[in-house]
Amino acid sequence: MQIDKEIDTRGLNCPLPILKAKKALAEMASGQLLKVVATDAGSVRDFQAFAKQTGNELVEQQTVGAEYIHVMRRR
Repeated sequence: MQIDKEIDTRGLNCPLPILKAKKALAEMASGQLLKVVATDAGSVRDFQAFAKQTGNELVEQQTVGAEYIHVMRRR
C-alpha cells in the first residue's frame, strides 16, 4: 500500500486525532492515502464515524500493541 502522507497523533485524545486527520486530508488530492497513528482507543470508532460523515474511505484499521493505525483514502 502506497501511503501518501502519515500523521502521528500518539498521546492525543478525541477529538484531536480526527481534527488533525481532517486538516491533512484537506491538503491532499483525491485518491491519496493518509495513515494516522493514534494511541486513543476511542479513535477506532471515531474514524469509522468520520469516514461515514465525510465520504472519505476508511481503507484499513489495525491495532498494533497500544497503537491504533487508520488508513483513509481522500474522496
